[in-house]
Amino acid sequence: MNKVVAHPRIPLLPTILVIAAIGTMIALGFWQLQRLAWKEALIARYAHAQDLPAVAWPRDPADRADALYRRSSVSCERVITSGAVAGRNVKGDSGWAQTARCAIGGGGNADIVLGWSSDPALHAFTAGEIVGRIGPAARDGVRLIADPPLAGLAANALPDPRDLPNNHLAYAVQWFLFAATAAVIYILALRKRLRAGAGR
Repeated sequence: MNKVVAHPRIPLLPTILVIAAIGTMIALGFWQLQRLAWKEALIARYAHAQDLPAVAWPRDPADRADALYRRSSVSCERVITSGAVAGRNVKGDSGWAQTARCAIGGGGNADIVLGWSSDPALHAFTAGEIVGRIGPAARDGVRLIADPPLAGLAANALPDPRDLPNNHLAYAVQWFLFAATAAVIYILALRKRLRAGAGR
């Protein structure tokens, strides 16, 4: 009597799940490529903004993104707080960016980088007109880096759009590699299963 050999079948649910996972990873890779194009265009726009005329200090949050990297000025009527954070000077040396949060003329507040020093000891600054370049900041979205520096400080490094993080290409490659790895692993596992089923 001949032995009947059952034909090994491809497992439906695991295959669907793997295909869905691979499709998601590929989609995420293409999304990162779209983000790369967007980030490169944004950096180019900000680089161009450095050569545009000065703008009024952006009091409205809706105006702050368009004001980034352009020159501006504020009248500091009163220093609310002072501090020092890690920063670099125009030569790239590490040190301390001396900061102040000012109540400004016309109402509202503005964060200011007064200048740079090699030690965190605060330099006295009370009030006055400040000119400089608008850079990104965590609290209000913008801050003014004084140029020229104030309070006897050295010049702090001005904001540079090339410093914006742009890792989207690396992320895209990672997602595509994850998808390829998942496909290879599943194909090998499926081949092993089919061979084992055919041998029974």
